[in-house]
Amino acid sequence: MVDIQKVLKNLGIKEKNFGSCTGLEWGSTTGEGALDIHSPVDDKRIASVYQASEEDYEGVVQKAEEAFRYWRDVPAPQRGEIVRQIGLELRAHKEDLGALVSYEMGKSLQEGWGEVQEMIDIADFAVGQSRQLYGFTMQSERPNHRMFDQYHPLGPIVVISAFNFPVAVWAWNTMIAAVAGDVVIWKPASKVPLTAIACQNIVAKVLKANNIPEGVFNLVVGRGSTIGEKILADKRIKLVSLTGSTRVGKHAAQKIAGRLGKYIMELGGNNAIIMTPDTDLKMAIPAIVFGSVGTAGQRCTTTRRLIIHESIYDKVRDALVNAYKGIKIGDPLDENNHMGPLIDKDAVQAYLDALERIKSEGGNILTGGEVLSGKGYESECYVTPVIAEAENHYDIVQEETFAPILYLIKYRKDIDEAIELHNGVEQGLSSAIFTTNLREAQTFLSQRGSDCGIANVNIGTSGAEIGGAFGGEKDTGGGRESGSDAWKAYMRRQTNTINYGTELPLAQGIKFDIE
Repeated sequence: MVDIQKVLKNLGIKEKNFGSCTGLEWGSTTGEGALDIHSPVDDKRIASVYQASEEDYEGVVQKAEEAFRYWRDVPAPQRGEIVRQIGLELRAHKEDLGALVSYEMGKSLQEGWGEVQEMIDIADFAVGQSRQLYGFTMQSERPNHRMFDQYHPLGPIVVISAFNFPVAVWAWNTMIAAVAGDVVIWKPASKVPLTAIACQNIVAKVLKANNIPEGVFNLVVGRGSTIGEKILADKRIKLVSLTGSTRVGKHAAQKIAGRLGKYIMELGGNNAIIMTPDTDLKMAIPAIVFGSVGTAGQRCTTTRRLIIHESIYDKVRDALVNAYKGIKIGDPLDENNHMGPLIDKDAVQAYLDALERIKSEGGNILTGGEVLSGKGYESECYVTPVIAEAENHYDIVQEETFAPILYLIKYRKDIDEAIELHNGVEQGLSSAIFTTNLREAQTFLSQRGSDCGIANVNIGTSGAEIGGAFGGEKDTGGGRESGSDAWKAYMRRQTNTINYGTELPLAQGIKFDIE
C-alpha cells in the first residue's frame, strides 16, 4: 500500500502551506483563511493551504511581467531545454505525484500515474515543438518584396485548472506556453491545491539548477470571487486557459471578451458512442465500461450516452449490466479496484438528484444508484455506477452530470438517425462510433457526421493522446490545447513584408506619385 505521509514528505507538502509562489519564492499570507484539504478516499485531512490575497496576486503578476521580458529573449530551443529537464524531474517523481493525485482527487492509482505520464509526454512533445515554431512565406504581388508570417510570445498567461485532472491540464498548457516564450500563472481548483504545490516544488529544482529567475512558473491558490475575477479583468493577462463547467466558462468568456482578451475554454461534455448493427462487441464493451466509470464518471470525456441500434440493443444492455457487476469500488490506492469515490458530498448529492430526475422523466434504472457506507467507505463519497434507459430529449440527459451515469438510447433506422441523436445536445467535446462498416465510419467523420471536436472510430470517448489538439465545439467552448498546432494559441501572429528593391510599388497596383 502507498505510504501517503512519505509521499507528502517526498513532494515537499507540509502540514500548512502557502498559496502563492513565483517559482522560487513562496508568499506568507495567512489572513485570507486556509483551505483544509480532506481526501475523498477516507475523509482524512491531508494538509492545509493558506489562500492568496489580492496583494499576493498583484505581486505574482508583477514578477511574471518582469520574467517575461527575460524569458521571451531566451531562444526557443533553450526554453525547450528547461522543459526537457522538468520532464525528467516529473519522471523521477511519477510514483509519488501520481499517488498524491489519486489520494487528493480520488481517481484510481493507475489513472493517477497515467495523468503524470501525460505531463511527461507533453513535456517531450513541447521540447520538439520548441524547434518548430514555424511561420510561412507567401508570394508577394509586388516585385522585389518578400512576405511571410511569424509568431511571437504573448506575455503572462493564466491556466485555471479543474479538480478532475489536477495536474495534467496545467502541463498541457504550461509546457507548450513555456516553449512559446510565455510565462504562466496557475490557479488550480481549490479542491485539489496540494498537487499544484507539489508541481511547483518539482519545477523549482530545475529553475534553481539553471539560474532561471522567479516569475516564469507561478502559482496562486485563491477564491474565484476575488482572485478569479481579477484574472478575468486583468489586461496584463494575455491569455486565460480555463477548464471547468459551461456555466463558469460563459461568465469568464464574457468578462475576458469585454477587454478583448484571448481565451481557451475547455468546458462541458455530453459524450456519446453510436453502436451500429456492425459493432464488434468484444471491442466495444471494455471501451464503454472504462469510458463511463473511469475517474468515477468525472472526466469531461466520460461516456454519458450510448446510442444503440435496436437490433443489438438487448445484447448490449445485458452485456453492460453483466460487466458492471464486476466493477470493484473502493480505495483507489488499491490497484485491485477499478473505481474510487466522487470528489465530495456535493457531487454525491448531484448524483442522487440526477437519479430522481431520470425516474421522474420516465427513465428506467437498470443497475446502480447506491451510496456505499461502512468500512472502507467512511467518506460517504463512494457510489455505484448507473446504467439507465432513457430518451435523448430528457432534460437530465441533455445536461452533464459529473458522475458515473450511463444512458442507453435506442435508434431504429440508419446512421443518419443515430447521428441526429448524437448531435442533439448542446455540448460537443468527444464522440465515437463502433462499427466495422466503412461507410458508416466515414459518414460519422464527415461534414454531416459528429459535430464534436474529437471523433473516434472503434475506440471510446476518453483517453485522448497529447499529440492531437484537445477541445470541443458548441457549449464545450471551442478552444484547443495540447498537441497538433494548438501552440499557435499561445503566441501572437505577425505578418511581415520586406522591400529589398529600390522602388516603392503599392499593392493592388495603386498609383500615388509625388513630384
